[in-house]
Amino acid sequence: MSDSNLTKNALAASMKKLMREKPFDKISVSDICIDCGINRKSFYYHFRDKYDLVNWIFYVGFIGNLDLSQYSTPDELMLDMCEYFYKERVFYKSALQIKGQNSFRDYLTETVTPICKFYLTDVFPEGDQSFCITFVIDALLNSLVRWLTGGYKEEMDAKEFTRRIGVIVDSIASHKDKLI
Repeated sequence: MSDSNLTKNALAASMKKLMREKPFDKISVSDICIDCGINRKSFYYHFRDKYDLVNWIFYVGFIGNLDLSQYSTPDELMLDMCEYFYKERVFYKSALQIKGQNSFRDYLTETVTPICKFYLTDVFPEGDQSFCITFVIDALLNSLVRWLTGGYKEEMDAKEFTRRIGVIVDSIASHKDKLI
């Protein structure tokens, strides 16, 4: 592994550790650097800010390894993504609470939008596709946050959460002629 990747991974490990201990808005770049023994200059060589670091963690952990050709259905992709989030739920529970410019929510939305468009374009009527896909992404994101933060009354693993979302999406798809 290159020195650059070692440094990035050390910063990522520190960020994950610190996010288990305190809210994101209470973590400074100095805290991250002190925790992993790296100077601020090195941090800024690799990342614009702490938001960029959080987004990089998701990119390296999931998006960078994503090969859409390995999935025969969108449900399989959704299950993989939910299993990843569930495995790292302590980190992502905190990351999804970040508000404002450069937030992880914004990055996640930006990242999954083209994937959702790929899978959902044929489900919605011409002319309303953009609105409908944005609506579905917002619904999925809010449901993901609720799931990871324990906002649903019952506990469910990634497989059950994905199954339930699949039922809803399949129901919408089966009624596509009646939509809008």
